[in-house]
Order: sequence, then C-alpha cells, then structure tokens
Amino acid sequence: MKTIGVDVGGTFTDLVYCDLATHKVAIHKVATTPDDPSEGVMLGVTELCAQVGVPLSGIEHVFHGTTTATNAVLENAGARAGLITNEGFRDVLHIGRHQRPQHYSIRQEIPWQDRPLIARRFRKTVGGRLVPPDGSELEPLDEADVRRAAQELKAAGVDSVAICFLFSYLNPAHELRAKEIVEEVMPEAFVTASSLISPQFREFERFTTAALAAFVGPKVRRYIGGLEGALRRAGVPGDLRIMASNGGVATPAMVRERPALTLQSGLAAGVLGGGWVGAQCGRDRLITFDIGGTSADIGIVVDGTYAETDARSTSIAGFPLLMPMLDIHTIGAGGGSIAHVDRGGAFRVGPQSAGAVPGPAAYGKGGTAPTVTDANLVLGRLEAQDFLGGAMALDAEAAETVIARLAETLGLPRLEAAEGVLTILNANMANAIRSRTVQKGIDPRGFALVAMGGAGPLHGAEVARMLSIPEVIVPPHPGITSAMGLLTTDLKYDAIKTQFQVSSKVDMARIAADLDAMRNDLSERFDADHVPPETRSFARMGDLRYVGQGYELRVPIPDGPIDTAAMDEVWEAFHAAHAREYGHAFRDNPIEIVNLRLVGTGTLDKIEHMGATASGSVEGALLRRKPCVFRTEGGLETLETAVYRRDALPAGARLTGPAIILQKDSTTVVPPGATAEVHPSGSLILSLGDIA
Repeated sequence: MKTIGVDVGGTFTDLVYCDLATHKVAIHKVATTPDDPSEGVMLGVTELCAQVGVPLSGIEHVFHGTTTATNAVLENAGARAGLITNEGFRDVLHIGRHQRPQHYSIRQEIPWQDRPLIARRFRKTVGGRLVPPDGSELEPLDEADVRRAAQELKAAGVDSVAICFLFSYLNPAHELRAKEIVEEVMPEAFVTASSLISPQFREFERFTTAALAAFVGPKVRRYIGGLEGALRRAGVPGDLRIMASNGGVATPAMVRERPALTLQSGLAAGVLGGGWVGAQCGRDRLITFDIGGTSADIGIVVDGTYAETDARSTSIAGFPLLMPMLDIHTIGAGGGSIAHVDRGGAFRVGPQSAGAVPGPAAYGKGGTAPTVTDANLVLGRLEAQDFLGGAMALDAEAAETVIARLAETLGLPRLEAAEGVLTILNANMANAIRSRTVQKGIDPRGFALVAMGGAGPLHGAEVARMLSIPEVIVPPHPGITSAMGLLTTDLKYDAIKTQFQVSSKVDMARIAADLDAMRNDLSERFDADHVPPETRSFARMGDLRYVGQGYELRVPIPDGPIDTAAMDEVWEAFHAAHAREYGHAFRDNPIEIVNLRLVGTGTLDKIEHMGATASGSVEGALLRRKPCVFRTEGGLETLETAVYRRDALPAGARLTGPAIILQKDSTTVVPPGATAEVHPSGSLILSLGDIA
C-alpha cells in the first residue's frame, strides 16, 4: 500500500511517502501557500510522486494534518456566525463563568468578550425549554421563532449558525428540529448544534464549542472539499483522511460535519510522530518537542500513553473547548521568532514571528527583523549553502546585518547578541516544558526529549540541559515528523453521554444501556465510512469525581457486563487516579459519575519502521570542519566543529561534540560535552553527559 502524509505548517508543507509493503520512505518539503494551503499540498504531492517514480494514480491513501481551523481561530478570521438559543440566554457566550484568566490583572484580555466568536447582534433567542433531570419538555419549541431568527440571520449575511439550547445533552430534540428549520431557510449555510458536537453538561463551554465549530465550519468545509476535488482531478484515487485533535484520523465527511475535530489537527500528528519514534528506540517516557517556523509544541507520553486534556484546561486561543484532545502546549517560539527590545527595555524573543513571508532575513525574501534563524546562521550552526539539502541558499550577509543592528541596540558584541537570542529562546521553551512536567508533579529527568520539527534538533540538546534531561532523540527525518505521525494512527471517533450517578446508588442497567447506545452510534458511523467490522475496537471510560468536586478525572471502564465487580473496579481506578493527580484519595467518600465515554477505533495499515540506515563510516560522512560559537563554562567560545552528512552515517556510528549534522529537513547541533549515536531505527540518540 502506497501512502502519503501531508502536514501544513506556518512556513513549510511537509510530506512523507511510504510504501507499506516495501518500507520505502521518501520525504519532501515545499513552501506553504497561506492564501490557499491546498495549492502547496498538491504541488508537494505531485513533486513527491515524481521523486519516487510513482504515478499519482498509485497513491492509495493521503493522510493530512491541517491548520485551517486552528489559524482561523488564532487569526480571528472565521465566518460571520450566528447563534440561536433559549430566551434569556443570549449572553451566555459573553458572561462565561466570571473566571478571570489572570486573577490580579486589571487590563487582561478576556477572549470571549474582547474578540467574540459570534457578535451579539447575531445572537437570537427563541421560545422553548427542556429541563433536568431527564430532558423533559417544559415548554415546546417555538418553531415560528426559529424560522424568524433564521430569516433575520440570513438577511444579515450570516453564513454559519450554531444552535445551543439548555439541557440539550439530556434531550437533543429541540436542537435537531431547530437545525432542520434553519437549513430550510438557509440551505447554503453551515448549521450545527451543540448536541451533535459536545453533548455534555457545562453550558458556557458547550455553547463556546458549538460557536467555535460555526466560526471555523465554512472555511474548513471549503478547504477539505477543495482539496478532495483537487486530488481527484489530479488522478489520486486514494482515500483522504484528516488528522483530528484526539490523535486519530477522520473522513472528510466527518470533518465537514464536525469541523471542530481539526482544531489541533497538525499538532496532534506531531505528538503521535514523536511517540512513534520514541517507541522505535525503546523509550516510552517522552517529551515531544516540535519547533517549527513560528511555534514550539510540547506533548507528554508516559509509558506509551499520550496525555489528554481535561475540562479544566482544554482551550484554543483562550476559548474553552469540550472535545477530546491530546494535551499539547504551544508557545510562540520558532525559527522565525523575532528578537526585539520591548517598551520596558527588556531583551525578548517572540512570540512575534517573521512567518513564511517575508521570513527571516537569511531567507532573502525581504525580511528585516532579526530572528532565531539569523542568529543560528551567524553563530555557524546553519550552513548557508546547504540549507534544505542545498535546495535553498541562505543570505549570510543579510543575517549578519540584522544581528549587528540588534547588537547595537543592546550594546553587546555581535556574537553575544546572537547567542543571547538562542539562550532566551531556549529558556522560554524550557520554562514551557516545566509548566507541563514539574508543575504537574512529573520529573523530566526520567524522560527523553524528542527534538523534531525543522528547528527542534538545533535547540534540543541545550533545552534538555536546562532541564537536566539526560537524553535527546532526533528522529530520522525530524522536519517531517508530524507528517510521519499521520502514517502511524487509526480512524478514531468519540461518543459521550452526560449521566449523573452516585456510587452509593448506581443504576448499572442505565450505564450499560447508554454504553450500548453509544456503541451502536459509532458502529453506524463506521458502517458509513466502510470500516470493516474486524478492524473495529471500542474502549469505555468514565469522567468521575468525588461528590462536591468541580472537575472530573477520566478512568477506564472494563469490558464485559456492567455489574458490581466491574463498578468496584471503576471506583478503585478513580481513587488511584485521584491519588496520582492530587497526592491523596478519599476512599470513604461517595463518587459521582458525570460522563460516560466510548472511543471507537478502526485500525488502519500503518508505517512500521523507517527502513535500512546508511552503510559506511563516520569518516566517510565528514564533510568539513569549521568554526562555530558555543557558550561553555569559560564563556562564549569559537570551537572547531565537525560537519557531517546524516544520510551517510551508519547505524552504531558515534560522534563527539561539538558537531553539526546536516540533512534536508533539519540540522542537528551536538554541543560540546555531548555525544551522538545512530540508533538501529535511524534516530540519533544524543547523550548529554554530566548534567547534574
């Protein structure tokens, strides 16, 4: 089976080809086309197929990680969306929970108030009310109100509508009927309902999740439809699969129906790729560290399990989100991050980025701001004539000019300023990793850092040293690890049902019935997607808390009948999870079940390994020696540094730093005092020596 994985980043679009039968792998990178990312995707697919000598008609699957939804939210560039809700609840999206993101700031930004997803004039209310505990009807839906609201939104030029009613997670009837009416009045609009996206309690978060879906829906639908059409016109017969935020892939039909699934699409693929690389090296406690042109993304893998977000911390651009997502922390730190002096006179790097256009000054596209890439070039850590495998030459003079200007502003020597850019960036990234590990009770010293992305291997060793992490793994193709991650996953769908029950009086028949109903729903979805029954599997989980608590912890529900023994296992799993998370458990306290969850997986063929490594010797891989600048115990020093070709390094090859290792999609820096060894899987293992 011949497959292609495509990940669209802020600067480059990364592609990987894999023949799953022969394990042949090839990679390619093209510039991202921000106005229409599908243009860069199609260019990359066409060029990659030509590179490996496979016709477009021979590609059986295309897996895609997209930033379309993410960027629409981050750039506040989504659709003109409307909301239809119950009378008296027009301002749920504005009021929120009266929780301040920064408790003591009087000038903070409240995202849902400062840049609302749906303007107040486009929020309409209608009659009708459902009530707990079972979602019974207190007041019938006023269908005339719904029709009037839809007509007003249509006249206002709204092209997307979210329907959000109270207690629709208990009974979706009103929302679904309202959706039918709106679609009759606005057949060209994107229409969604909160019960279809996130049927669970917490009104503000559920309303905001539906609003996010409406905000990004038209753009995602157009993009996916356009890409699907472009692939067909080019003669690619294979199925298109889109990476979802939960770490699985979804069909285009599923994504068009539920576009919010892709809000962390590309980021999830990176964590999966990092986890796969670590497993190939026999490591299962990993910190994935993906640095691109504009951002750095951090994920945690513990004993082979990917960390997921919870209701307390799931968000995008500050907006709360009630959807299953891998726990990925992103900061504005990448190769294009701009070094500057802020209004208070502090030396900072990022979060502003030079992006793809004009990019760093070294790209020669008109950039005039000093960036991390420029600093790396000035320090000798990048090769001006061997960037992207020689496909792109860097402008060393332009980099020197912008770094010299920064140095003058700072009153520092040129090399001190350049090295300062890297130190600040590395410190920012180390602090971000601390926030996901140390501050959560996780000791990073027991993990390996997987340095990936175009810039990850440039900075991985120095960031690891700041955190006393002893080992860095650099994947065989670090710059396209996200694209590689797309080829390691399965089709994955989630179902959820809010169900409040207490352990002292639990209705096991009701739990079993709801789990069976969710399984039937997911089976129907798999049938529609032509997923063979023998490839399907289901995992049951519950969101639990002690009675009186405000947030839940997720625990597994064992397979088999729901009986007293099974529930005792669930209660014990919750006590253990609470002790891990908070350091204590209250075994005599009653436990409340809040949500039931079911994860359905359709197993797909996937990449198994990267193929054979090179044959040869370390001496044969040596290109030259040159001066590079590093900070050592004696201060800033210019050291003779060996430069190697990575594709010529055989398995078992061992290098001593300082060294620079070149390849098409990235550059690896082995600092003084560190060693690098080529693992049989093709990854580089950097050992950092004495890090105490």
